[in-house]
Amino acid sequence: EVQLAESGGGLVQAGGSLRLSCAASGDTADRLAIGWFRQAPGKAREGLSCITSAGITYYGDSVNGRFIISRDSAKNTVYLQMNSLKPEDTAAYYCAADWACDFELTHYAYSGQGTRVTVSS
Repeated sequence: EVQLAESGGGLVQAGGSLRLSCAASGDTADRLAIGWFRQAPGKAREGLSCITSAGITYYGDSVNGRFIISRDSAKNTVYLQMNSLKPEDTAAYYCAADWACDFELTHYAYSGQGTRVTVSS
């Protein structure tokens, strides 16, 4: 069993930055890929980025160039550095874990409770 806990959300002005954290715990946590997703009210869930256990990264088109995913294997924590934030980035952000990267949340075995990000204009 793997547990995931997101943190780092909050209120930020447009153009600002936030860093989200996803702390993973459990026997296989360090060997899993971790993905980040978000869902805004009334909108479809969106896959943002993913990082494999080897550090290979993937990005969705909407955040490529603005968001950076990284991994601290010693802490079993994956970060999502979000820069140049826009009001349309306002959403609940979730991390998820499984053996391979995927941009569909339902393909992940484990997911966290989420952290809310609000970007004011």
